[in-house]
Amino acid sequence: MDSLLFLCARRVVAQRPLPALPADLHPVLFQAAFLDGRPLVLRDLVAAWPFPVLNFQRLVGRRELLRDHPCKLCVQAVILAVVAQLRRQLEEPGHDASLRVLDITGLPDSASGRAPDGMSVWSGTVALAKACVEVSKHQREFQRRGSKRHKGRSGAATAAAAPQPPGVDVHADLFVNGTSYGILRDALQTGAAGPLRLKCREFQAEELSASGIVALLESLDPSFLRRVDLRFNNLGLTGLSVILPHLSRFPELRSLKLQYSNVDVRRPTPESAIGIRCLAGQLGMLPSLRELNLGSSRLSGNLRQILCDLQAPLESLELAFCSLVPADLAFLSQSFHAPALKRLDMSGHDFSQGLLEPLRLLLEETSASLLHLDLMECRMADSHLDALLPTLRRCSRLRFLGLYGNSLSTAALKDLLQKTLELPDLRLVVYPFPVDCYKPEPPPPPPESAWNFEEPVDEELLAAADAEFCQMLANSGRADVVWTSNPYGHGALDFFSL
Repeated sequence: MDSLLFLCARRVVAQRPLPALPADLHPVLFQAAFLDGRPLVLRDLVAAWPFPVLNFQRLVGRRELLRDHPCKLCVQAVILAVVAQLRRQLEEPGHDASLRVLDITGLPDSASGRAPDGMSVWSGTVALAKACVEVSKHQREFQRRGSKRHKGRSGAATAAAAPQPPGVDVHADLFVNGTSYGILRDALQTGAAGPLRLKCREFQAEELSASGIVALLESLDPSFLRRVDLRFNNLGLTGLSVILPHLSRFPELRSLKLQYSNVDVRRPTPESAIGIRCLAGQLGMLPSLRELNLGSSRLSGNLRQILCDLQAPLESLELAFCSLVPADLAFLSQSFHAPALKRLDMSGHDFSQGLLEPLRLLLEETSASLLHLDLMECRMADSHLDALLPTLRRCSRLRFLGLYGNSLSTAALKDLLQKTLELPDLRLVVYPFPVDCYKPEPPPPPPESAWNFEEPVDEELLAAADAEFCQMLANSGRADVVWTSNPYGHGALDFFSL
């Protein structure tokens, strides 16, 4: 229920221009204007912002709340207001403003939300980059005009020595691909010393060359970056050996995601052995690293060599579709990473064969810390789940369990539900379509583990199973737990604290 103060703020921002109000009311007015979609009011509020910091998430609230509200025009309005403020400070040296930091990190990507006019991370990156370039261009033009007004050497020196506004640092999460590469490169390189400066917390790049990624990384503030996500870049070990040395300049880098990097070391060669040693050494140069994603790399038998130089235990390890063998899981069970892991993704491995017992031993070692476990598309049947259940029940802090894409029956899932009710923190279980809900019978497993959206599922049987699970949860007083067969639409459950 909204507070009386918030309800009053909604009435105030419904009209424009705003009346003169005390400074301490600006945060609740900003919240009301943002959630009600009033971009013009937001521009007015930012223009008169009385504090040095404007942090979206602190002002507006949870990512879940933001996800259901249109924000594209509102975010753009705030950026434009900051640009207008800086232009005015350049033109009127006596004019000053309080705002020094605009923090828009953590905004939800509209691609995963339900708001039709939400702002994606890509479009937000482009909007910020264009703003930085625009303000830097305006600064240069202003300085040129000043130089022309003062003829002679002393006049030029006077113009160059004119005081410049302190500017605004923009803390943001940046996403770049081939389309947005040019404008972001220009913003980072020309705007680093300008009035509007990008400070990247999370950097994500898709489908870029190694040299392009390096050029952007070299332009980022080394003290601020905490997560790097490189996906679909077809880098291979050669490309990674070019990029990873540049990450050692980021002392706060805690998360590195390298999924779909086209790394395949299943067949050892002298070149791949050198590449693995190089990769391991470069990972070892990242002292703050706590999260690593090597998804879809073919690592069979090489996990020990890749992780051997890490200086501290990982808290999050994603190894989906990595072609692991029993020796890889055995190493992980005996490593110093196991008792520290909060998130573990082993999706896409065949646990119907010799990997099941190594997985059980690994879960034993992670049971005291594990919060998030993905075992999707792992060819698990009822007997395999039954063998894992005693260990799963010892994962006392587990919050998320992903089992989508396995061949489990309704009876096995009911047994899982009943036996995991004792896990007090469990909040979300993504279960597969039960095999007895297919019509007329379950399809044979595909030759390669992959998503299959053409399976003939009986929607009535599936709805009945879902209703039965919900009733069991309600009868047990655990309506706080969500059981769903939909692997999408729940937002990213990120248990790795940045």
